[in-house]
Amino acid sequence: MKVRIRMLAVLLALSMLSVVEADERAPLTYDRIDLASVARGEVQNDILVAILSSEMEGPKSAALAVEVNKAIAKAVERAKQVPEIEVQTLGYQTSPVYQKERISGWRVKQSIRLESPDAGKLGGLLGELQSQLHLESVGYETSPQKRKSAEDGLIKEALGAFRQRAELVTRELGRSRYRIVALRVDTGGAPIRPMALGMRAMAAEAAVPVPLEAGTQNIEVSVSGTIELQAD
Repeated sequence: MKVRIRMLAVLLALSMLSVVEADERAPLTYDRIDLASVARGEVQNDILVAILSSEMEGPKSAALAVEVNKAIAKAVERAKQVPEIEVQTLGYQTSPVYQKERISGWRVKQSIRLESPDAGKLGGLLGELQSQLHLESVGYETSPQKRKSAEDGLIKEALGAFRQRAELVTRELGRSRYRIVALRVDTGGAPIRPMALGMRAMAAEAAVPVPLEAGTQNIEVSVSGTIELQAD
C-alpha cells in the first residue's frame, strides 16, 4: 500500500510539473483588445447584362430541339458580330408536359447571356432579338475590375480607421505603443443581378424599349483584429 501511495505521489508531482512547464511555454495573452472598423461606399454599375431564351412546346422533343437550336445559333451568330458584346450559352432543358397525369408533349428551352459595357449597342441588339427570343431579365452589374478598385480604396480607409482606434485605446489606457497580433479584412455587398422582367407576352412585339438606369451598388469593407498593448 505504501508503495502505491508513493507511486501516486510521484505521478501527481510529474503531472503538476508538466502543467507548469506548459504554462511557461504558452504565450502571454494579457492586455489584448479586439477592435473593428468599417468603411462604406458606392460603385457605379458599368456592365449591362441580359438573359434571353428560346422555348417551344410540341409532341416531338427532337423536332423542338432542332428549332430551338436554330433560334439560339442565329442569335449567337448575330451577337458575335458586335465586338463590344460578349455572348454565352446557358442551360439546355427538355421537360415533359403533362395533361391529366399523362405526358402530352415536351417543352424544350435554351438560354443565352449577353453582356456589354456599351448599353446602347446591347440595347439595340435586344430590340432585334426580342422578335425571336424571350427577354427574361436585364439589368446592370459592376465589372470585377471596377469593384476591386473601389474595394481597394475602402480597404485603405478601413485600415486607417483601425489604426486610429488602436492608437486611441493605447493612449487612453496609459500605454505608448501597441502591436497587431491578428487582423482580418472582409469585403461585402453582393453584386446586383439582372432583374426579371416577365417579358413573354411582349416578346412577339418588335423592338420593345426597356428603360434602364445604371445606378450604383453599395459596397462595404470591414477590418477586425486584435492588438496587444505593450509596456514602455
